[in-house]
Amino acid sequence: MDERSRKRNIWALGFVSLFNDIASEIIYPLIPAFLTTVLGASAAVLGIIEGAAESLSSILKLVFGRVSDRLRKRKPIFALGYSLAVLVRPLVAFATSWWHVFAVRLADRTGKGVRTAPRDALLADSADEKSRGFAFGLQRAMDHLGAFLGPLVASAAIAVLMKVGLDQTDATRYTFLFAYIPGALALFVVYFVVRELKPGPRPAGEKLPPLWSRELGGRFYYYLFIVMLFTLGNSTDAFLLLRAQKAGLSVALIPLLWTGLHISKVVFSLAGGRFSDRVGAKTAIFLGWLVYAAVYFGFARVHGAWSVVALFIVYGLYYGLTEGPEKAFVAQFAPSDIRGSAYGMYNLAIGIGALPASVIFGYIWKALGYETAFYFGAALALAAAVGLLFVKPPVRGELSG
Repeated sequence: MDERSRKRNIWALGFVSLFNDIASEIIYPLIPAFLTTVLGASAAVLGIIEGAAESLSSILKLVFGRVSDRLRKRKPIFALGYSLAVLVRPLVAFATSWWHVFAVRLADRTGKGVRTAPRDALLADSADEKSRGFAFGLQRAMDHLGAFLGPLVASAAIAVLMKVGLDQTDATRYTFLFAYIPGALALFVVYFVVRELKPGPRPAGEKLPPLWSRELGGRFYYYLFIVMLFTLGNSTDAFLLLRAQKAGLSVALIPLLWTGLHISKVVFSLAGGRFSDRVGAKTAIFLGWLVYAAVYFGFARVHGAWSVVALFIVYGLYYGLTEGPEKAFVAQFAPSDIRGSAYGMYNLAIGIGALPASVIFGYIWKALGYETAFYFGAALALAAAVGLLFVKPPVRGELSG
């Protein structure tokens, strides 16, 4: 594949993330209220649905990353994942029981589990070492832009449908179906714009190495351990919204604060990717984790509402310095023929850390107060940042592909 085609792949995968996330975010913010008020489900049911869906997704990311390495194909696998999510996700419009929503969310997250690692591997292969930060930063920026636009589309759709005479429940159901439109655009780009780029060749007769082989090396698994350590202190951002309310920010301003955070993520993801290419992914991640620690320390200490707003904007810098660079850093450890497996393991490590993170944070908040909970998150981020200093990726020439 020539340089022009590689750049087209990078931008195409960015637009796939944009359209897919618009489709997802048209639906996702409405699910809690739809479950509890329309279908009569409890908050516990919501937790079961989301916990099971995300756990399944984490496992499948490893499985299908591995499958893509074994088949030496990326596009057919992540195309399958996107297709499943796009086709099934809006069917929540027809749900009459919570378990219907459960089935749809499982299918949606199955699609995410199937597509994520092969897509990341193709994106890494489409960019050279000097531009991977930008490639992953662009993908994350487009994803966050979709997360910003999706709820706006949903709100506008519901308002228009109610204005023409539908009640709120019916308007919400029809809005779910609107997600087919950006979803179809995502699939068009996947099938007709993105190009396959086969992983580097494996020596004749050599089989795909086992997951715990020396080919990835102990340094890679140590990096995953450090990422998982950080993730244990990285609880859901819903706690930040709760903290903003406690600081005196009115409920009416919370959606605007959330919107501001998404805009911050878009801007800083693009800038962070470029910065990563200049100074190195490891340095960007290190600085990003320090920003996270400082922001969480700030959430523990400040009391004024506008101080919290400022922390939210700075919090977007953490995303920009870490989300793309963390994935770019993975590619430094893995030859192209096993990058699917490497990204699958990276995503699984994050999934393992994320599952208990919010439970631990919530328990500390309840038992010892929000200050201690935020101090805990800041401390783990600092510990992970120190541990990252000892991560040494292979030097140029140690990797094949």
